[in-house]
Order: sequence, then structure tokens, then C-alpha cells
Amino acid sequence: MDQLALLFVLLLGAVLSVPLGERLGVPAPVLMTVAGIVLALLPFVPNVEIPPEFILPLVLPPLLYASVQRTSWRQFTANLRPILLLAVALVFVTTAAVAVVAGAVVPGLPLAAAVALGALVAPPDPVAATAVAGQLGLPRRLVSILEGEGLFNDVTAIVLYHVAIAAAVSGSFSLPEAALDFLLSAVVALAVGLAIGWAANKLMGFLGDATLQVGLTLLVPFVAYVLAEELKGSGVLAVLVTALFLAEYAVDADDVMARLAGRTFWEVVDTLVTGIAFGLIGLELHNAIRTASGRWGELLGWAAAVTAVVVFVRLLWLLPATWIAKRMHHKRDYDEEIPVSWRETVVMWWSGMRGVASVALALAIPLTTDDGEAFPVREELIFIAFGVIMATLVLQGLTLPWLVRRLGVEADAEAEEAFEKELAVRAAKAAKRRLKEIQEVEELPDEFAEQLARRAYDIGARISPDMVDDDRRAAYVKRTERVKRVRRIQGEMMSAARHEVLAARNEPGSDPEIVDRVLRHLDVRSLR
Repeated sequence: MDQLALLFVLLLGAVLSVPLGERLGVPAPVLMTVAGIVLALLPFVPNVEIPPEFILPLVLPPLLYASVQRTSWRQFTANLRPILLLAVALVFVTTAAVAVVAGAVVPGLPLAAAVALGALVAPPDPVAATAVAGQLGLPRRLVSILEGEGLFNDVTAIVLYHVAIAAAVSGSFSLPEAALDFLLSAVVALAVGLAIGWAANKLMGFLGDATLQVGLTLLVPFVAYVLAEELKGSGVLAVLVTALFLAEYAVDADDVMARLAGRTFWEVVDTLVTGIAFGLIGLELHNAIRTASGRWGELLGWAAAVTAVVVFVRLLWLLPATWIAKRMHHKRDYDEEIPVSWRETVVMWWSGMRGVASVALALAIPLTTDDGEAFPVREELIFIAFGVIMATLVLQGLTLPWLVRRLGVEADAEAEEAFEKELAVRAAKAAKRRLKEIQEVEELPDEFAEQLARRAYDIGARISPDMVDDDRRAAYVKRTERVKRVRRIQGEMMSAARHEVLAARNEPGSDPEIVDRVLRHLDVRSLR
């Protein structure tokens, strides 16, 4: 098997891991990691060789962009304090603790390399946490915290990592200079992210076609990342700012096709890239076995020590930090999404799985320093990072469902239903207001106006049937059954039409482009 064949195996595994994980009750990222481990143990599977400088630019931009689609700028700004307290500050604490312990247990490890190790194992993985949380039905506030923590932890950790790597490679370190680099990196990233977001938003309007717009969104995160890195800024922060800008300003409520196509496209990209990334984590067992040859006890001891620091520092930080966040929460004029009990805090602690960012940073450690010598203890650092990732991802990922069930932490179904009902009422009222505005300028027959008013009401009732009283609900159910029957028959009629048009594609003298154009028209009609 060559590396191209291995890539296609990982792509196939990424697709199969989603339904298989749902049936087994195992998160797809964890399943792909286990699959990668199994592949690494097979003698005919080659060792994966990816140039370190390509890892971050190829893997992180699409995953970060896809993750941001599930959040919003308002959600971030409303929960800025919890994110800074529970997420960003924790990266600094974890990095410092890991650097101290690693420097004490690993002989010959320079301080800068120890800080780099701490930075690369500090950030929890937002993809893994979100995948696990989505299957477990956790409260929305916990999912929001995990998503925000994972996204913005990556920014802090990667900037720290780059500063530490630069110091290790050059052999010199200045705290004021590092602080200035940190600040400039953030400023450049913000500027690049906003500029790319603004330009992409303008191009969206110029392109018009949904296919071209979706294609542009694929390029945007890579452009933002590479441009920010070229200007000595944080590529990760630039991608996040660009994605948040587009999510806020590039949304056209009436552009249904672009929204449906874009969402489907990015779900596919997210699934495939996530599967490959977590599969590569498992495949790194190849290098781990080679590095640990004859030194298993020593290296496993180092990895265990760093893993213990990563896990327990998170717990020791979250307990007082959650208490402080609650005190701040009582003084705010609006609700912040914070853990509301010790059970939720424990679940959040155990959800701190490391993943894609950590393995990408570990593999991106340079091979040599500026003076041409080998990077100090590079293979050992990668082994330790691999041990931390495997221990947190596989162990915590597989036991988190049990812990959630044991503690009884679950989503507030009543609150979610109430919010859904509120949105349904608002949608129905908006439709009715628009109908009245139209009636003021257009004459509508009474029967036609009454029919449209019922349809406006149905908009909300279809979203949340609980918004209507019992009598109206019974009438609505009856009307819905009739509409479903009509739609079923219309669906069968449209299906017959599509089959007939598609059959014409193979007829002599048939123009495939015209056939596809007519078929697309029928497909769009079927969505209505």
C-alpha cells in the first residue's frame, strides 16, 4: 500500500465512521483514531511522511472555518469573560505547568522546547469536544463553552508555540520581545481577518451563483491563514475573524440555495478533513514505536507525567474559575453560558480532549535549528505529545458518555422547546405583518387573503405545533395531513418527471447540458 492508497482508505473511513460511531455510541473522531492505530500496526501500511511546514496550513484552516459555522459573534462577545477566564488563561497556566514538569523529567530539554511542548498539548480540541457533546445531548451552554474554548485556546496556544519554537531554533529569548511579537501577531491577524472577510463578502455579491460562492468559501480560510502567516500574524486568529465576519455579514435570508449548498458542502469538508486528521493521529503510532524502541519505560513515564499535569491542572483551574465566573455572572445584565453545577464542571473537565491542533503542532516541530543542528529531543517531544493526545482523546472520549450518564447532565429540553416556540411565533407574526403590508398596496380577494393568512400561521405551526391551542392544533393536524398527502402525490409526479428527463440523457441526439438544466429546474421545484 502506498501513501495515496492510504489517503483514500482514511477518506473512506471518515465517511463510514459517522454512521458506525452512531450505532456503537462512540464519537467518530475517537473511532477514526482507533482505526488509525489499527492501521499503524499492520505491516503493509506505510509510515506517513508529511513535511512539517504543511501540517498546519492544510489541516487547521478548513476545520476552524467549519467549527465557526456553529457559533456566532454575539455568542462570543456575550461570553467573553467566561472564555477568557475558562479558556485563554488556562492555556498559559497549562503551558507553564507542563514546561516545569517536562524540564524536570526529560534530560537535556531546553526551556524553550519545554514551553513549546506545553503550548502544543495545552489546547483542547474543539472538533472532538463538539462531536462528543453533540451525541451526548449536553446542555447548550456547555457545548458553547467547549466550542469557544477550543477555538480561542487554539489561537493562544499556537501563538505561544510559535514564540517558543522561534526561541528554541534561534537559541535566544527575550520576554519583552516575545510579548511584543504576541501583541503584533494578534493585531495583524485581526486586520487580515477583517480585510479578507470584507473582500470575501463583496465577492459573494459579485459572484451571485451559489456554486461559485461555495467555492469561494473553500478558498477564504486558506487565504486568510497564509496571508496572516506571511505578515507574521496568527493564521488561526485570522481564520476565526474572517469566519465570524462572514457569518455575521454575509448572510442573505433569501439566498436559500447558497445556504443549503454551503451547509452541505462544509459538512462534507468537515467530515472528511476531521476523519483524515484523527486517522493521522492514530497512524503516528508508527513513529512512536520507532522512537520508543528499547526505551518504553522511560518515555511512557515522561508521557504519563505530562498527561497527569494536563488533566489535573484543568480540574484545579476549572473549580475556582467556575466559581469566579458565577460571581461575575450575577453582576451582568444578561445571561452568560457558564456551568451551573459541580456536575457540569466535572463534565467540562473530562471533555478536555486533545486532538488535531496538538498533533499538527507536534509534527510541525522543525527538524533543525538555525545553526544546522538537530532540534533538541524532537522525537521524544513528539512521543510525549502523542501519549497525551492518545490518553485524553481515547480514554476520555470513550468514558465521557458513561460519565455524563452517571452524573445525569443533559440538555434543558424545556428551555430549548420554549425558545423554538418563541422563534415560531416570531416567524408567524413576521409573515402576517408582511401580508398586511402587501394588502395595503394590492387588492387581494377575500378568499385568497384568508388562504394566505392561514399559510402565514402555518409557518409558525410547522416549526412548533405547541404554539397553537388544542382546537386549532386538531384543525392544523388535519390540514397538515391533507397537505402531506398532496405533497406526497406531487412528489411522485415530480419523481416521474425527473426519471423521464434523466432517461432522455442517453437517447441519441440528446444534449446532456440541456437535460441537466431541465433536471436542475425540477430539483429546485422539488425543494419548494
